[in-house]
Amino acid sequence: SIAVFRARMPTVVLGMGGFTSAGPILAGRKLGAVTCLHESNTVPGRANRWLSHVVSACFVGFPEAVARLNHPDTTVTGTPVRARFRPLDGPECRAGFGLDPARPVLAVMGGSQGASGLNTAVVSALSHLQTRFPQLQFIHLCGERDAGLVDAAYRQAGLRAWVRPFCMEMERVLGAATVVMARSGASTLAEIAAVGAPAILVPFPAATDQHQFHNAAAFAGSGAAILLEQRHANPENIGAALAPFLGSGGAREAGIRAASAWHRPDAAHDIAARLWDFAHVSPRRSRALQKPDGRPSPAPSL
Repeated sequence: SIAVFRARMPTVVLGMGGFTSAGPILAGRKLGAVTCLHESNTVPGRANRWLSHVVSACFVGFPEAVARLNHPDTTVTGTPVRARFRPLDGPECRAGFGLDPARPVLAVMGGSQGASGLNTAVVSALSHLQTRFPQLQFIHLCGERDAGLVDAAYRQAGLRAWVRPFCMEMERVLGAATVVMARSGASTLAEIAAVGAPAILVPFPAATDQHQFHNAAAFAGSGAAILLEQRHANPENIGAALAPFLGSGGAREAGIRAASAWHRPDAAHDIAARLWDFAHVSPRRSRALQKPDGRPSPAPSL
């Protein structure tokens, strides 16, 4: 990192978490850059807990992370998501997947590491769900390893389902969903909030420091989701978790409102604006922004 930075000297370095952010943050600090970090989870990872003692400022996705980082300059910004994650027309999205626009959809997505456990739980519950919710359709992103088994299970059950290893248009998957059943990584939750989808969250049990459990608990505490631990994800409990969101009692509408309340549409802008402020107070940047005639260069739009 030091070698790269010496070739093109940074003014501000932003770490987004994970052990790979430690090298650039420490290199930037050594070379005189302003350093900042973003923590997207409720429970900060080891790298961010360590780096929080040496950076100038911290940005966090969840309010619960503020005290856990214990840095005097910590701002709750939310976690940035791509602008295409927004409320979409549900029937139109369902039709795009070849599903009945008028029938409810459960979207199942386990992520890169957590797909198998979620796949097993849902496939085991298909018979129960078919009996209890005969109109229910499925979108299931199951990962490469289980694709054949999961697809065969839906076909054998005679259920209407769109099964794929993954999908590049996740905003359409969430837009089609009446309910989402997913792991509770911070980026997944930020996207769920941006679209406004009620969820059943099954935290990945092997997640470091149980951070997915705490992420899910924060959403569940606000009414945006139901937390269902994987060890309890049997057919009856999955059905019980789905029932309020598929019923007529207003639980789904309340879940949409609660999920949407977590969305921070200005997260990327707020972080960028703060970094820009740091760039302007940095002596190195003050010199770099001067034109040859001594006048300041115009600021780029954020």
